[in-house]
Amino acid sequence: MVTTTPWHIAGQTLQSRLFIGTALYPSLETMRQAIIASQAEVITLSLRRQSALQKSGAAFWDYVKDLNKYLLPNTAGCRSAKEAVTTAEMAREVFNTPWIKLEVIGDDYNLQPDPFGLVEAAAILIKEGFTVFPYCTEDLVLCQKLVDAGCDILMPWAAPIGSAQGVLNPFALNTLRQRLPDIPLIVDAGLGKPSHAAQVMEMGFDGVLLNSAVALAEDPVKMAQGFALAIQAGRLGFEAGAVPPRDMASPSTPTLGTPFWHQQDLST
Repeated sequence: MVTTTPWHIAGQTLQSRLFIGTALYPSLETMRQAIIASQAEVITLSLRRQSALQKSGAAFWDYVKDLNKYLLPNTAGCRSAKEAVTTAEMAREVFNTPWIKLEVIGDDYNLQPDPFGLVEAAAILIKEGFTVFPYCTEDLVLCQKLVDAGCDILMPWAAPIGSAQGVLNPFALNTLRQRLPDIPLIVDAGLGKPSHAAQVMEMGFDGVLLNSAVALAEDPVKMAQGFALAIQAGRLGFEAGAVPPRDMASPSTPTLGTPFWHQQDLST
């Protein structure tokens, strides 16, 4: 069995570099099986799924508790810094964790984060003792502003949420990785296939967060396994140090030391 090196984030040591969501699955049992198959140790969930008036909310919470994973509640659906801060404070009480995946949506069409509200909410929550995982774009200036506000972790998108388009701007993501070498970067949103996850891991990103790519697949359990393996492969490729691209062909079998057959002298 292939294993990767343990890594550290937000004060915890993890084996898996895959974070996985809990929404959109066809059933709670499918969700449970997919999460187990993914080998993820961190699961994201929304406070909005919890309702004392809905039996489905109670059943969902029972499934989540039985998984025995680290919980990363999110502020999904929030459209202002104030709303996101209030939701985060409630989530800390409900889930008993200072971790929060901070989302402040600025556009209803592509669900792009509001950069101003995001930085504002992050600064407030960090002062309140939260460990903030901000969902952001791959914009370098925005990411630097979040770091300046106190964020120790960033979650840039590869493409809009749920689009399954993969990495739309590899130059920007590469730039982000190079300019912020000491900040854990987890690619969140837009990945649709295991190969997309392998690509960002080969680029040196620290992890991947998925939801719809697994939950909406024809077979969520198999897709979760595929992503788990792709993330391992991509990380191993990065750690191994891939051969850089070349402009010219380079023979895999060197000519030095190999036998040469001389043409027979036909004049004798």
